[in-house]
Amino acid sequence: MQYIVPIAVVGILLLQASGAIPMDSVGGPMMIALAVLFGALAVGVHEAWTKHRGVLGWIVSIVVSLVGAFLVAPAGGMVVSLLLGPFMGGSTSVAAAGGGVMQIALAAMMVVTLLGSWCALWLVNRLR
Repeated sequence: MQYIVPIAVVGILLLQASGAIPMDSVGGPMMIALAVLFGALAVGVHEAWTKHRGVLGWIVSIVVSLVGAFLVAPAGGMVVSLLLGPFMGGSTSVAAAGGGVMQIALAAMMVVTLLGSWCALWLVNRLR
């Protein structure tokens, strides 16, 4: 987990810096969702691999990781946008603000989402 989060944050920031996340179409949110999906998938695979799970354990780990990530992502996005509201300079969205605010929002969103994925796995492991 300690390697997955920094790699995912650097990955999403590189996507944003390279222009792969368009700010004026539906492709931007889809690219962000795809990056979050791959990050949550990496958390699930890492947990299944390190715990030496069987086939059913792999399936459960991956599904729980994805469910945890996509349950936390909307709430995390709302909290991140509320916290960054004073720094947006009067614009109505983080994407419209762009620049450093957008980079901080992307990094914070990835961290919060992967934390949700990890917490869901932790909860299921407590119940196993």
